[in-house]
Amino acid sequence: MKFSAHHTAISAVDLEESISFYEKFGFRVALRWKDPEGKSEIVHLKLGGYFLEIFWYRDQVSAPDTASELSTDLPRIGVKHFALQVESVEDARDFVRQAGIASDVDVREGKTGVVYFFIKDPSGILVEVLEDKRGL
Repeated sequence: MKFSAHHTAISAVDLEESISFYEKFGFRVALRWKDPEGKSEIVHLKLGGYFLEIFWYRDQVSAPDTASELSTDLPRIGVKHFALQVESVEDARDFVRQAGIASDVDVREGKTGVVYFFIKDPSGILVEVLEDKRGL
């Protein structure tokens, strides 16, 4: 049996703002579903063969305060973030600065050998941008 990665799911405060944010990275809307009663929506954004599934609910529940910063989120059990891989993390840093996505970008070398930085999407979800030259 063969498995492959398919999608990551997130929930957004403002669906349209989140779609616009992720489109800056090359994601495109592949599917959109709306609850007839207006209580929820689901959008599948596609990048290459990968999907980002975004949920929106009229009655939202905020994430805990600890989820807003990497240092307090990593020790908490659960999904932490998702990552977008680039050829050059420096070029990606310049891109997010010029696009007005983030201005305070701290590039770091990780303990596992990748070079990365984190940004937050419009809902405060952590997104890692990384350069991986390890050849794994």
